[in-house]
Amino acid sequence: MLELKDVHTYYGNIHALKGISITVKDGEIVTLIGSNGAGKSTTLRTIQGLNRPRSGTVTLDGVSLEKMEAHKIAEFGVAQSPEGRMIFPRMTVMENLEMGAYVRKDLTSYKDDLEHVFSLFPRLKERINQKGGTLSGGEQQMLAMGRAMMAKPKILLLDEPSMGLAPLLVELIFDIIKKLNEEGTTILLVEQNALMALSIAHRGYVLQTGEIVLADDAKKLMKNEDVQKTYLGVE
Repeated sequence: MLELKDVHTYYGNIHALKGISITVKDGEIVTLIGSNGAGKSTTLRTIQGLNRPRSGTVTLDGVSLEKMEAHKIAEFGVAQSPEGRMIFPRMTVMENLEMGAYVRKDLTSYKDDLEHVFSLFPRLKERINQKGGTLSGGEQQMLAMGRAMMAKPKILLLDEPSMGLAPLLVELIFDIIKKLNEEGTTILLVEQNALMALSIAHRGYVLQTGEIVLADDAKKLMKNEDVQKTYLGVE
């Protein structure tokens, strides 16, 4: 479904992505793990069209994205729940969710999709008229994911969904990610909690300073000695 081939992305003179190639098949959860500054968020921003690759190709369902404008990429079926949530703080929960559906041309299933979001995140329904900026961190994460789901994307990009959350909420968020995938959503997950990410993913890539150094089945990566020492805290 999604393919990046030999992608090089820069911030000015800083070479952030150094020829990365990844694939995400229809129906998969694929995770990108790596330390801060490895290039994980830059990879998602490059797919989304927020950073232009200087060379290489990004394709979704065989269609080239690297020269497409970001809003057109969103319309084509790429939705992101970004790092830091980035919800609209002065808008209500309902208005944030409506903004997620803004790019959709077909709204026939809009009400069903809204109810689906509320079934996954009942807390959002309870706070439907509350301003986004007054929600807790966990609730804002739910809202960011719900907003992305309302776009009815072909692929959902999740950037650090567990960041800053209490352990119980982290488990809840990952249960929902797994459930979304079981319902048919294809997911590319960027996550510093490598253990949680690999436990629900089908495949994974390890990024170091803009390069992919390992790629394998998620369960095999969990057993890899280097991954265990560097990312899973195993001595």
